[in-house]
Amino acid sequence: MKKLTLFAAALIVLSMLASAATRSKKSDISRNLDIFNSLYKELQTFYVDSIDAEKSINTAIAAMLNDIDPYTEYIPAKEQEQFRTMTTGEYGGIGSVIQETPRGVIIADPYEGSPAQRAGLRPGDLIVMIDSDSVAGWKSSKVSEHLKGQNGTMLRVLVNRPYVKDSILSFDIKRAKIQIPSVPYYGMLKDNVGYISLNTFSEKSYPEVREALEKLIKDGAKGIVLDLRSNGGGLVESAVQILGLFLPKGTTVLNTRGKGVLNEKVYKTSVAPVDTKIPLAVLIDGASASASEIVTGAIQDLDRGVVIGNRSFGKGLVQSTRQLPYDGLLKVTIAKYYIPSGRLIQAIDYSHRNPDGTVARIPDSLTTVFHTAGGREVRDGGGITPDIKIELPEVNRLTYNVVRDNWAFDFANRYAATHSSIPAPEEFEITDTIYEEFKKFIDPARFNYDKVCESAVDQLRKIAEAEGYMNDSTKAQFDVLAGMMKHDLNHDLDINRKNISPYLAGEIVSRYYHQKGEIINSLRNDQTVDTAVTVLTTPRYNSIIHP
Repeated sequence: MKKLTLFAAALIVLSMLASAATRSKKSDISRNLDIFNSLYKELQTFYVDSIDAEKSINTAIAAMLNDIDPYTEYIPAKEQEQFRTMTTGEYGGIGSVIQETPRGVIIADPYEGSPAQRAGLRPGDLIVMIDSDSVAGWKSSKVSEHLKGQNGTMLRVLVNRPYVKDSILSFDIKRAKIQIPSVPYYGMLKDNVGYISLNTFSEKSYPEVREALEKLIKDGAKGIVLDLRSNGGGLVESAVQILGLFLPKGTTVLNTRGKGVLNEKVYKTSVAPVDTKIPLAVLIDGASASASEIVTGAIQDLDRGVVIGNRSFGKGLVQSTRQLPYDGLLKVTIAKYYIPSGRLIQAIDYSHRNPDGTVARIPDSLTTVFHTAGGREVRDGGGITPDIKIELPEVNRLTYNVVRDNWAFDFANRYAATHSSIPAPEEFEITDTIYEEFKKFIDPARFNYDKVCESAVDQLRKIAEAEGYMNDSTKAQFDVLAGMMKHDLNHDLDINRKNISPYLAGEIVSRYYHQKGEIINSLRNDQTVDTAVTVLTTPRYNSIIHP
């Protein structure tokens, strides 16, 4: 009885402490909100210049949320169209990617079959006017806002087209409901291996992947490659549905844990699978995140397939939206997710920051070993590590400059303006003639060239002078070295042809065959895909899953 009395007393004390802590926490919140409210009123009343209320409050909100994690954000009413597009894959507009450049906003990539493409807009078209409004000085967000609109409404777009005689062109376009495809391409590779490219996880992703998978198996596919490279994720529910295509119905593929035991949730596959036995390879890279990692992690943990590529991004946080006053939305991190082996793949712990506010990835030495269903070792704390890692060459500075500054993009526009057709995507390649044309197209005076070797020699020369090692002999040696390291753009373009050609080919092919053709062309020389095909068609597949 005495023990029970003491136990009851302890519970009462703990309850009182918890109640006091709750009151204290509420008191702190109320006090700080009063301080912020009073501070803002004082600023509005006494600050020497006028203050933009919406801008300053949004800045304060963004700073507060950014201190929590980069995925928790406030979305005001006027910015929710883009958020809805991401989750549904749909919007009303002309159907084109646009890009902000020093010249202005241009058409970058009209979707195949979209109003923009049917009307005749092309990549590189500089947007001059929308209806009666000049867009000079507009940001891409404002241009996008004016291009979008209700399905069936008309607009007129005036553009300046490069590399053609009659460069000022006008287009009357009827807006439509634009459905961005989740699966831009699927098809058969060599050795009867099917390939599915999935670029997002939206409400439409599951039916698109299912249709592709069923068609490939019907056509005789003996293995499947699911390409999630550069797939930044999307809806958790979509990821679970797609896993259901490859796993038995009722398989647990995910657990999410929020604040308190009542906020734990178990996700199980709920659809009839298409095939639970066909050899499967999932391709990932450093830009595969969130829902991509849910699919990849479950496939690996359940020994359902092999993972090939490079370590994924490492986002193990789940977001949900909460409605706010004045039609605002709060996208807030509500849970962490755990894949079937029990591991959390979150790479960064935002709750533990360095003194300067920065955060770092969890080092490999602090990760924990888990086991797949068949007993293979896997680790947490930093994305999904592939079963087969592909060592890809780093993009050098010259190639980076060619892509970043739109030299390949602009050359493809000129090429398309002067060539009515090209071979099929699976046959097109950058010939000697095309590459020589490209080299002549680049203006050395305008090419923003990172001359690393020359800069390094100059820096070393300054260090030698500062350290007192510079004399006539040393200076002469530096002059010789500087002469040897002198950059020649024409020479550098030649020795980097192998790196530049895939980007150049992709740009040119997309002018004629759109995104689908660009993917088909890229598969001709894709080391990761070639590895997947080899693994799926040899005994190595089983040796990885069942070592």
